[in-house]
Amino acid sequence: MDTVLLKRLYVLFFIELDTRKVFVTGVTAHPTGAWVAQQARNLSHELAQRTQPVRFLIRDWDTKFTASFDEVFRSEGIRVIRTPIRAPRANAFAERFVGTVRRECLDRMLIVGRRHLEAVVHEFVVHYNSHRPHRSLGQLPPQPKNTAPTEPENVDPSRLQRTNRLGGLIHEYRLVA
Repeated sequence: MDTVLLKRLYVLFFIELDTRKVFVTGVTAHPTGAWVAQQARNLSHELAQRTQPVRFLIRDWDTKFTASFDEVFRSEGIRVIRTPIRAPRANAFAERFVGTVRRECLDRMLIVGRRHLEAVVHEFVVHYNSHRPHRSLGQLPPQPKNTAPTEPENVDPSRLQRTNRLGGLIHEYRLVA
């Protein structure tokens, strides 16, 4: 992401393929192998708390993903799989998320700096994980709030409540009593 001040920032994220849940681990202007490995350690602590283990990690051939990055996941029993060279479709889920966050959020905002980008991406990921419907999940979000989607013909417009996210860029709707 390029900021208003023409500074390039990088966001490191991970996606669970079965649930489509996104984890953003960090934003930096200078991604190095050591920084990426530290973000992997931070994520591995969070993944260790889960009841269902992670079996594999799909990643590309970027030089920032060093042997220490891979070793963090291997030590947790996670198999690291590299995508084929110059094959963006091999990691289609990550590419799709990048396109989604750009189209729905970042292309419509002027980002000032790292902290601003962190706040915007965090807010979008909360929306993405808790509210945004996914076709592959039966129109449910990755972390549903135990509510089934209602049929459109049964919705009374007076019972809808709108919540604005990102200053009104994204609207979330829910039924109220």
